Order: sequence, then structure tokens, then C-alpha cells
Amino acid sequence: MKIVKTSDSRISSIDFSNLPFGRIFSDHMLECHYKDEEWLEPIIKPYGPISMYPGTQVLHYGQSIFEGMKVFKNRDNELLFFRPKENFKRLNRSAIRLSIPEIPEEIFFNGMKELLRLDHVWCKAEDGYSLYVRPFIYSSSEWIKASAGDEFTFMIITTPTINYYTGAIDLVIEQNFSRATRGGVGHIKAAGNYAASFYPTKIANSKGFTQVIWTDSKEHKYIEESGTMNIWFRIGDKLITPSLSDSILGGVTRDSILELAIDEGIEVEERDISVSEIVEASNNNLLLEAFGTGTAVSVVAVQSITLNNDKMFIPQQLNPYSMLLKKRLQDIQYGRVDDNFNWTIKI
Repeated sequence: MKIVKTSDSRISSIDFSNLPFGRIFSDHMLECHYKDEEWLEPIIKPYGPISMYPGTQVLHYGQSIFEGMKVFKNRDNELLFFRPKENFKRLNRSAIRLSIPEIPEEIFFNGMKELLRLDHVWCKAEDGYSLYVRPFIYSSSEWIKASAGDEFTFMIITTPTINYYTGAIDLVIEQNFSRATRGGVGHIKAAGNYAASFYPTKIANSKGFTQVIWTDSKEHKYIEESGTMNIWFRIGDKLITPSLSDSILGGVTRDSILELAIDEGIEVEERDISVSEIVEASNNNLLLEAFGTGTAVSVVAVQSITLNNDKMFIPQQLNPYSMLLKKRLQDIQYGRVDDNFNWTIKI
């Protein structure tokens, strides 16, 4: 692997107390090309512009996938990578679905580790800070025929982050637009999934909501996700989350919270959840919590859910499941407790 180090680090110019999510990038990036049916030698080089022609296929047909991962620092200033193998597997599942060649394990992990060793100072060893890692693959063929490309580019960039949301969020149940359909690509991280969600989210934002709750595309009867997060409800003492399907993205944080909840002895159900069930639970004072989970947000509490013009307020709990599970998750991520699940990889 070729490594070209920057001669002028930008880190001294960064205000780490005021980090807008996803706008500040670390000093280096990894780039690897696929040509003639093989992945070539990767290179790590200074973060900077990439060159492409107007006829580059990704610009016309959106053949692009990505992942979101996080690295944390423990008290000994060591980097702890959280469950990267799960992201690697999901990236390649996405690749298969979009007719992109799978990325080899050695390129993914060796490249990732070298990149993180170079830019480790961008990850602060303080609570709330992490280094968000974004691997992505796109069709770099110069070809505007509507078919799969034959040349691809794999890249990894990193960005220092703090909290995605500063507090509890307000959601609105979406009943017109759909995030994904059965048989489609909702279960993978295709770039176009997110582009298609921006307009309905913008409408929701203009009405004062933080995000939307996506419902099934056929009847808008069943809850699927919330924005870019998996969603959870506490009805009575049960913790419920929609069961996975090909229209729901199975999150690594979702899977982690599921395991932690079971380990805590909380009764958990993965099943279909109807909008009417949530309304009924709220009306009967049984809807005790709602929260979202995801790599970027970690665990974020929901303070209200709106259906049409009716707002359901979520009562504040003295010892909420969401904060219990968030603390357990972050204690593992920051190395404050023993990782009995073997989720973290030390770099």
C-alpha cells in the first residue's frame, strides 16, 4: 500500500468545541480503483479533490454505496473501532445488490487501520467525541449507458464528530412519501435512498419537526424507520422495534441495543408495529418511551410524535430504557468497561 503523508496538517485550525457534523475532514483519505476485473493497489494520500469526467457513470445513474462507522478513544489514548466487521459485511451486501464488485477484506481493514493510525490525533479522548469513518464505492466508468459500470473507486474519508442531536427530537409520521418499497434497495446503504428522503424531510423540518417516521409504502399502516435511524418504542415494560425486512436497513447500533437490552433482562419484541397501535398506546398512557438508534446519533430520545395534526407527547421517565442502554453502549465504545461482547477492535 502506497502512503503519501500531508506536509501541512489542518488540525491546528479546527475548533473542536464547535464541530458541525460531517463538514470537517481529517488530513488523509484512502483511494483504490477497480479496473479489468480486479481491485488495484490502494493509496493513502492527503485529503483533497477527486477528478472525474462529466460522463462518469455515478453522476447519471447513482451506482454508489457507503457505510458509516465510528472510532473512539479510551483513557489510554488508544483507538477503539466499534464493530467494523459488521459494516464491512453490510457494505458488500450493498455492493452485491447494486452490481458493484465486493471490496476485499484486506483492502478494507488494512487500509482502514493505516488511515486511522495516520489521523489518530483527529479523534479526541473525551466523552462525546469520536471519529466518524465513511467508506464508499462508486462507479467511475466514463460511460453513460444505463447499465452497471466496469470501473469503480473505493474511498475512505474520516470526520471528527460530537453529538448529532443536542437533545430530544420531535417526529412526524409520514403518510404520503415512502423511503423504500419491498423488493427494492431499502435494506442496503445506497446513496439514492438518502437523496430521495431529503424532500419529505425538508417539508417536515419546515413544520418544526426534527425528522419523519417512515411507514410502509403500500398502506402507510406500519412503522419502519425514522429518518436515518431505526426506531424503538417502550409500551408498558416491553421494548418493541420493527422486525427487519428488505425495506428496512438493519443498523449495527440497532443490533447492539437489541443485545444489550436482552442482557439487561428487558423484554424485547421485533415485530410489525402499526401506527394505530402507537396511537392507542399513547391514548392509554402506555407509550412510555420512543427513541432512535444509529451510528451518527447513537441513541436519541423522542419527545413527541405527530400524526396528522395530533401530537403525542412522550412522558419523561425517571430511569428510561434509552439512557440505560445508551450508557452501556458508550461505556463499551469508550473502553470504560470490559467489552464482554467482543465488539471493539483496538488499533
